[in-house]
Amino acid sequence: MPRTRKQPARTWEAAATPEASGPVIVTRAPNASQYLLPLEAAPPRMETRQSQTVDRLWFCVYLPKLPLEAMPVPAGNPDGARVLCEDRQGMQRVLLPDGRARTAGIVPGQSASAALALMADAVLIERSVECERQTLENLAAWLEGFSSCVSIAGPNVLVLEIAGSLRLFGGLRALRRQIAVGLEAKGFDANLAIAPTPLAATWIARFGRRACIREATNLMPVLRRLPLRCLDWPANLCATLKGMGMETVGDCFRLPREGFVRRFGSRLLMELDQAAGHLPDPRTSWRAPERFSARHEMTAEQSDRQLLLNLCESLLEDHEHFLLLRQQGTQQVRFAFFHLRAPATVLCVGCADVERSARHWFELLKIRFERFSLPEPVIAVSLEGGPPRPLNRHSATFSFERRPVNGASYSMRQLAERLAARMGDTAVCRLGTREDHRPERAGLLQTASSFRPAAKSGASQVCPAAQPGALSAPQRPLWMLPEPERLGVREGQPWHKGRLHLLSGPERLETGWWDSHGISRDYYRARGPRGHTLWVFRRRERQQADDWYLQGYFG
Repeated sequence: MPRTRKQPARTWEAAATPEASGPVIVTRAPNASQYLLPLEAAPPRMETRQSQTVDRLWFCVYLPKLPLEAMPVPAGNPDGARVLCEDRQGMQRVLLPDGRARTAGIVPGQSASAALALMADAVLIERSVECERQTLENLAAWLEGFSSCVSIAGPNVLVLEIAGSLRLFGGLRALRRQIAVGLEAKGFDANLAIAPTPLAATWIARFGRRACIREATNLMPVLRRLPLRCLDWPANLCATLKGMGMETVGDCFRLPREGFVRRFGSRLLMELDQAAGHLPDPRTSWRAPERFSARHEMTAEQSDRQLLLNLCESLLEDHEHFLLLRQQGTQQVRFAFFHLRAPATVLCVGCADVERSARHWFELLKIRFERFSLPEPVIAVSLEGGPPRPLNRHSATFSFERRPVNGASYSMRQLAERLAARMGDTAVCRLGTREDHRPERAGLLQTASSFRPAAKSGASQVCPAAQPGALSAPQRPLWMLPEPERLGVREGQPWHKGRLHLLSGPERLETGWWDSHGISRDYYRARGPRGHTLWVFRRRERQQADDWYLQGYFG
């Protein structure tokens, strides 16, 4: 079956969020003094203790080639053989070759010059521990779609508890198939194992066997046959055990507990007991950050705008998956294009409503990108999502007819977004309200990207008096002046292009005492000489005959 090329590694980093780690499964880990029996009461051999029944099932994903798979594919030679190297005492040595390089005779431990002598066209890649960590966290975030408890158990090991997910995914076989197919599609060569304890699943996966053990009674026969190299113990310790004739985990279980603790310490004995299920194994549940942040680094500078758009589209797809897992959306995304000889160029794209669709964001990005200039070639691209918001979907129809344009139909909201993307955020505005009783401060203009849907009910709404048509509430004019206009007074009556006749009032507004813009006014509805209705007021703090102002016009 052909392998799909893996996309370059990306990272989801927390931005001003709490600790990424979540709750632990077992709240307290016992120490050696709590579980080791006194020497005179200790059983002669470890395997005489009976395994406890466990109600959890652990799925281990072991990635033996993660250091190489985490590195991006070189843009100049995407099909060439790759050799991962690292610095060892001032010399570059081979850490992990790919399949083609291994066929050519390149093996771990060789010098980089010897590898090039065997295969001149091999691409040498320097190891990056940061890329490995980022890739592992990306996989942990992806595995959160299968389990609520995902733990990073090592630099290339992930374990997840799946007992509570079997029914949701149609059984163990279907769940295992989905994870295996997903890992292969992402380009990872993984060893998978399932066992009642996380350590047992990890050891079996390191051995390279795709085992599935559901019952605790079937665990010990499999553990006894595992070689010592599966335990990830120090090399000198494994050499000492082999010198004593210990070749498998079963040989360690047959050793007397008292002598094992005196010779090798209680920590290793605790690991053996945790793997067998005799002791609880507390695991910290990893949690993805609350806000999305991804970065794509390239091996060489790029000026091809279509290539940069493709990278942005790939980042937006990861952003959509991130929001999909949380059933959330956002109203803004922020792209940053990094240069070697210039500061980063930032491009922000806004949306009128909460959205998560990568296709929708990409359409807005392409419009912005048409008039977006880059001062220098780009070496890296990053994407930061805005504050996540609940994504409420509901079925509804628009009150106007949507005519298809080039095979696609657009709503008024989408039209406003596209106009704002082409003309600028300040070119398209909509009328909004603010929680303030003062008329000149209650209304505001909002851009399409800054619009926030108002609450349906509650005290956070604007004063009921500001809502046209509200029961037992005075009407407010639709046309409000930016600032009140002073009126003239003739014969003791307000004057505006003629004498004004007061129709109703006064309505007293006295608010804003907590800041320096407080008001104390008596408002009236007045009719002008041409029959139009105005909203005027008189300041109560002065109470002078000529102290009249115009606030707005009624329709």
